[in-house]
Amino acid sequence: MHLRRRLGPPADRGVVASGVAALALALAGCSSTPTIDDADLSPADRAACESLVADLPDTLAGAERRDVEPDDALGAAWGDPAYVLTCGVPEPDDYEPTAECNVIDGVGWYVPDDQLTDQGEDATPIALSLEPYVEVLVPADYRTEGIDRALAELAPALKGHLGDGLPCL
Repeated sequence: MHLRRRLGPPADRGVVASGVAALALALAGCSSTPTIDDADLSPADRAACESLVADLPDTLAGAERRDVEPDDALGAAWGDPAYVLTCGVPEPDDYEPTAECNVIDGVGWYVPDDQLTDQGEDATPIALSLEPYVEVLVPADYRTEGIDRALAELAPALKGHLGDGLPCL
């Protein structure tokens, strides 16, 4: 059985959260180019990540793809503040084999419990059901409407380029 939890807030909190997000966007200036750290990967995992990055969409949850540093990074970014996908991340330190994951369009995403409960915090879901592991930084601004949509839109590319990872409970 797969536990299916919406990663965004309950519907009754959306209006308040949307207002806070709009205010934060109005007060925030343009952000710098996202930097994606290079991972120490096997040649096969590096090739899978390179293939994935080349096949990622031009838009994600309505946000346009943007440049990242370095140019050949194993990841991509969309929007401002940016959703940032990084391919080849390690298994999270706090992951336990009995941890629950959220299955969205066939991809199992692990999200730490504290990120599920605090909608004002950035979320960092990691696709542990596929390898190499992929993390998506989702800014708090997008938690009300964009997180589930973004992860669903990424699912076809992830499933098309990555192998089987950990099973989801």
